[in-house]
Amino acid sequence: MATSQEEAGGSLRGIKSRSPREEALRRFLASKSALVGLAIFLIMILVAILAPVLARYNPDIQFRNGLTATGSPLPPSGRFWLGTDPLGRDLYSRLVYGARTSMEVAILANIISTIIGVVIGAVAGFFGGIVDTLLMRFTDVMMSFPVLLFAAFLSVALKPGLKVVIFVIGFVSWFYLARIVRGEILSVKNRDYVDAARSIGVSRFRILIRHLLPQVYGQIIVYVTLGFSTTVLYEAILSFLGIGVQPPTPSWGNLISDGDQYLTSAPWIAVFPGIAVAITVLGLNLLGDGLRDALDPRK
Repeated sequence: MATSQEEAGGSLRGIKSRSPREEALRRFLASKSALVGLAIFLIMILVAILAPVLARYNPDIQFRNGLTATGSPLPPSGRFWLGTDPLGRDLYSRLVYGARTSMEVAILANIISTIIGVVIGAVAGFFGGIVDTLLMRFTDVMMSFPVLLFAAFLSVALKPGLKVVIFVIGFVSWFYLARIVRGEILSVKNRDYVDAARSIGVSRFRILIRHLLPQVYGQIIVYVTLGFSTTVLYEAILSFLGIGVQPPTPSWGNLISDGDQYLTSAPWIAVFPGIAVAITVLGLNLLGDGLRDALDPRK
């Protein structure tokens, strides 16, 4: 009996001795779905980085023998692994380079939205009063617009292109993060350690950066990870509609658009980019869910 109590006490001491980061890492590594999502995300990043090495051909080259005698795209074969597109270009090479475009948009647009959302949410939550009211009413107004419709309007108004798509998606994706950060700042800004910092003359900026924002890092990481999947979808939709990344730059959205008229005669043109989008979004959602569960302070 005593031995079992000692073992139980030892196991409890082992659990208590873990830091919050170690415990979060343990929970994350214990989630198979999260690890699958992480693997998919890392693979997509590697494909984007190594696109010139992985691609078999220049994605913009139109092959003379890339079309049939009747001008139709070629199906998958030993030379063209995923077939060719309506212009006789190698679809596999364009798909690989499309991963680079999608990851570039996802990363840079999320950086923009994260900066805007964190700054607005943190300032509104920390200063409160009229500052909070004005910033949150502005956020409410922005949230009232349908995101995709708003993004489409901005993309058309600013002339579609890669840089415009990155800016537009980043600008329409910060609203919910701002509210999350504001709520977390409001919940911790009146705690004892913050009052102690104020009493010894620590500046407001230092209190915000050193004492308050570290409390919301977990929520920011989860939101950004889940935001990757949304960004990939937004880019694909805008490019599919012709108001996103413009040809000849390959992106998964305009690759699907290229195959829109060939769904019955050459379905591979739209199917393979669609599968790439679906796998990427699924992986990022699994990764985001795993991070959310691992970083949940209630656990």
